[in-house]
Amino acid sequence: GGGQCYFIPNQSLKPNECQDLKGVSHPLNSVWKTKDCEECTCGQDAISCCNTAAIPTGYDTNKCQKILNKKTCTYTVVEKKDPGKTCDVTGWVL
Repeated sequence: GGGQCYFIPNQSLKPNECQDLKGVSHPLNSVWKTKDCEECTCGQDAISCCNTAAIPTGYDTNKCQKILNKKTCTYTVVEKKDPGKTCDVTGWVL
């Protein structure tokens, strides 16, 4: 549900494929994952990419920062001064 999504113009000149910003071609209506934990879909006019990792929202943003683990596609929230300490998170949004 929801997710943070954005659109990329379809750069391809062929009718049944998409070309992303790196010049990689994907078949129409195909879905692929990026190394930044996003899921992209090839549409006729544009490529739609959505974040698949749940984003922490309820935490002390002055004291703490979120870090994306790209291997597991999850965020951890740690103290800025002491990254070994995790912070309490009260809310997540996908």
